[in-house]
Amino acid sequence: MELILEIGTEEIPSGYIKNGLDQLKALSEEMFKKNRIACDEIGTYGTPRRLVLIARGISEKQEDTIQEIKGPPKNVSFDKQGNPTKAAISFAQKNNAKIEDIEIISTPKGEYLFIRHKIPGQMTFDILKEELPKVISGISWPKSMRWADVRFSFARPIHWILCLLDGKVVPIEIAGIKAGNTSRGHRFMAPDPMVIRGVEDHLEQMRKAYVIIDPEERKRMVMESVKKSAEEIKGIPDDDSGLLDTVTNLVEYPFAICGGFEERFLELPAPVIITPMKEHQKYFPVYTRDKKLMPNFVAISNIIPKDVDLVKKGLERVIRARLSDAEFFFKEDQKRPLMERLEELKDVIYHARLGTSMEKVERFTKLAEYICGTILPEALDDVRLVCKLCKCDLTTLMVSEFPDLQGIMGREYARIEGYPKHICNAIYEHYLPAGSFGDLPGSDIGAIVGVADRMDTVCGYFAIGIKPTGSADPFGLRRHAISIIRIIEGMGWDISIRDIIKRSLEILSSKVEIRPDIEKEILSFFKDRYRFMIMRDGYPAEIVNAIISVSFDKISPLRERIRQLQEYIQKTDNFEELVLTVKRISNILKKQEERYQVDESLFNEIWEERLWKSYLEIERKVKGFLSKGDYFHALETLSLLKTPVDELFDNVEILTKKDEKLKRNRIALIQGIEMLFKEVADFSKFSY
Repeated sequence: MELILEIGTEEIPSGYIKNGLDQLKALSEEMFKKNRIACDEIGTYGTPRRLVLIARGISEKQEDTIQEIKGPPKNVSFDKQGNPTKAAISFAQKNNAKIEDIEIISTPKGEYLFIRHKIPGQMTFDILKEELPKVISGISWPKSMRWADVRFSFARPIHWILCLLDGKVVPIEIAGIKAGNTSRGHRFMAPDPMVIRGVEDHLEQMRKAYVIIDPEERKRMVMESVKKSAEEIKGIPDDDSGLLDTVTNLVEYPFAICGGFEERFLELPAPVIITPMKEHQKYFPVYTRDKKLMPNFVAISNIIPKDVDLVKKGLERVIRARLSDAEFFFKEDQKRPLMERLEELKDVIYHARLGTSMEKVERFTKLAEYICGTILPEALDDVRLVCKLCKCDLTTLMVSEFPDLQGIMGREYARIEGYPKHICNAIYEHYLPAGSFGDLPGSDIGAIVGVADRMDTVCGYFAIGIKPTGSADPFGLRRHAISIIRIIEGMGWDISIRDIIKRSLEILSSKVEIRPDIEKEILSFFKDRYRFMIMRDGYPAEIVNAIISVSFDKISPLRERIRQLQEYIQKTDNFEELVLTVKRISNILKKQEERYQVDESLFNEIWEERLWKSYLEIERKVKGFLSKGDYFHALETLSLLKTPVDELFDNVEILTKKDEKLKRNRIALIQGIEMLFKEVADFSKFSY
């Protein structure tokens, strides 16, 4: 059997469609599985006006189930001659069974009577009537809406529902819309309703009606048509996968149109031209073979125009107006130097409780000075200058109109004013990475200012009680934390993240009250973000937790420690036994809060002396390996303690009640061993 479900809507935002289709597929798979309905293939497809589910190889009905009913024990159900007693007869009658249908099954508690009932599966058609509305309503959207007097919410208002199982309408109803056997083609080129007889008929009619429902096919069409149009003017289109994905989900039937603009606009910095084209108009910029921007673009239309030249002129008129504005802003902004704009930040509110943008600049300048003094003291003057300049473009006309150009325009205006190249680049780089996993800054100066700016943001919002909860993170604090972690790791800085947090909070204390536990809370937040980041790279949770539980202050060496621990586990055969030995130590010391010192004169067992000598020799070697970052050989050396530790436990009573001094000395011995292991990893995090 085949199922086709099409939800026809008003235009769904481009960025919603992929996730919506992924959810539709996952929810459908779960629905079929939960209801024991076999299904060979499930696919989801979509355009701005429709989400489509196609399922093939569906069973006609769900699998039968066997219900097992437990009865009384066998010894009270049959007499010595094997005849059923009243207990057995009542059990059979109660469950509509005959005595001969009863089975005897052995359980841990003895033999019991069982009856198995076969429950026939329901028809798939009947199940889908009940379950498909749940699937549709189960799709979550970044923002949903309601319409008219309908209480149901969806990404956009629903206008029609097509739902057929082997050509027969499945009578579901969503948001007051009853499913039928009709669909609609392209809004402008084939708007009339059409009767659909099944899956293949739907695919055929959609194509005839100028609707390409497969996003991957549509993407190929966009890519090929854009490339062909650019080649006609001997150009190469911008290779932007994000723009390609966006445009793909803005149209149902792509048609490329190549346009142009006046060459005088090429005198503007390239980002000023590209940003309006890509971010606002969704045009593809075009370059020469040597990567120079051409006065051309390729736009994707959602219709095949009757008059291509007329549409082309309209597209050109729009981008010309945008570029004319940009040209005006660019000239006006240059009438005032960047540094003069610094004072204007006093009139820009950053946050009501955290002050103005000028106050924020002053705070992160102090923090940047601290970071710079730790890792690059010779660049202190440059860092101060970049801190002063990096937010000045926020008050320019260009950034006010095109916010995505912040940092970029700061760099361009600084370049025009004659600042050194590394200062100009650092102004832009302090915004990097643009996303959690984007490109890192290329210089220490830009990285220092970026870390200081982000840390002030994270600490500031935590200090006033605003922090991420669940999926809500309106100020992007998780992203800022990951960016800080990636910069410190990527630049290889030998700096304490705890100290950066502490200094940031000290600076903030003049503006807001700092709670006593806030430093620990923020450090824990960063640790969680690091765990997320490193596990995203494929490292197992146990290994990550074993490392960051004992050491998180210095971020740069953590990844290598995690990698070497994983390598050691993969290459050794007795790691599980080593973990169990360390856990044995931890269990004995669990309630021992006081620390003791080892007194060799109190040893009265050969096992104590052997372990102590082994410990001293191994400690020296382990610390040597750790100082060189050789965690693999440190672990390999630590493993040599397993045998003498096991011998001690097997032959000596650690918590002896005969002699308190002896007991404390033995505790001190294994306390030292536990601490040595924890210098490498927390073995309690492993589940062996």
